[in-house]
Order: sequence, then structure tokens, then C-alpha cells
Amino acid sequence: MAISAPSVIIPTLNEAAHLPATLRRLAQVWPAAEVIVVDGGSTDQTLALAIGAGVRTWIAPQRGRGVQLHAGSRLATRPWLLFLHADTLIDAPAREVAQAYCASERGRVASFRVKFDDPHWLLKRSAWFTRFDSVFTRFGDQGILIRASYYRKLGGFEPWPLFEDVDLLQRARQHRPVDVLPASVTTSARRFRARGHLKQQLRNGALLLRFLAGADPRRLAPAYPPVGQLGGPGGQS
Repeated sequence: MAISAPSVIIPTLNEAAHLPATLRRLAQVWPAAEVIVVDGGSTDQTLALAIGAGVRTWIAPQRGRGVQLHAGSRLATRPWLLFLHADTLIDAPAREVAQAYCASERGRVASFRVKFDDPHWLLKRSAWFTRFDSVFTRFGDQGILIRASYYRKLGGFEPWPLFEDVDLLQRARQHRPVDVLPASVTTSARRFRARGHLKQQLRNGALLLRFLAGADPRRLAPAYPPVGQLGGPGGQS
């Protein structure tokens, strides 16, 4: 049975430096996809670039990835959803793997392996572990491919600015493991370059452990500010 391309939902906040490449790549490798950009109040040219690219564009009622992603899911019309960060690039092999997964009757929720656009050894090691499913190796920058009906069954994303991805996948694991697609997407390492590779890795791990111990992600969020607040190009990733 033929399966239509998914709705690709991209949350943005000051992503003018990265969104165009992501939209161009989607147009090249997955032109049949329904692309929805949900903005959190950008002050740069993000909205104009999204509109100019001809994709559906929506301004979320408030800023925050969880809110924006869920708003996009409500606009989506396809039976499958792909939640994708604005600085994550999908290629043709990844598309083929995802399309096959969507055509599988057993498919519910999956994500890709990841590669970083930075050759640092620490990032290469981290990327290697994304071939396994665990709470320590699956995050939104790998893309989350989920059947729309299953997303609704899980209750969707919490309206959090941080760890909304970890939470959704943890709820999914209560029913079955998250499938790891045998293909990689490429994501930006800009946060690591801005803060230092080891320092950011340690910060990420500490924040995740605090979240898993019960800390409110809204209280943790100030320690993980949008990239634009670090002195580099803007964004939420």
C-alpha cells in the first residue's frame, strides 16, 4: 500500500542562518512532504524565509519547543509526522529508510542515527551511540518519526521548553522500544562550538540527569538557552 510522505514539523526561533538549508534539502529529497514551520517569535528573517520558501508557516501562541511542536501536529494532515529541528538535514538514503518504515504495519515511532557537522572526536563518539535506543541516546535533533494516531494516543508533547522530546519517547517506551532507523541525519554542532565540546557535553548530561530525577524542565531551561543567547547564530537546538 502506498504511503504518503509525512508532515514535517519544524520549530523555529531566530533560525534565519540555518532554516533555508533545511528547507532546500527537504524540497530536493522529499518534495511530497507537507512542511510546517512553527515559529516562536523570531526577530530575524526566519518567518520571511519560511514564507518565501512556500511552506506552511504558523506563529505559536507562546515560545517553547514543546508548544511549537504540538501546535504543528495539530496543523498536520498526513498520517505520519516527522518532527525535525531547523538545523538538521535529511538526505535521500534517510528518506528512503523513513518511507519504508512508514509503509510498515508495525511502525509506530522511530528516529534516525545522527552525524554532527563537526569532526571533533567527542561528537563522533556520541554519534556512534545513537545506533542504540535509550533515554541517553535519543533526542529531537535526530528527528522523531511517529504515526499521527500514535502521537495522539501518547498525548503529544508537553508544553515544555526543554526535554519535551525525552518525555515523549519515554512515554512511547512504556508500550514498545523506539525504533532506530538505519540511516543518519546531519545536525549542527553549533552549541558545542559556542560553549566548548566537553563543557557542553557535561552540561547536557547533568541537565538530563536532573530531569530524570524529577526536576521541572521549565526550571532547567535557563541553563540551556537558545543558541542565539550564546553569541552565535540564533536558534533553539
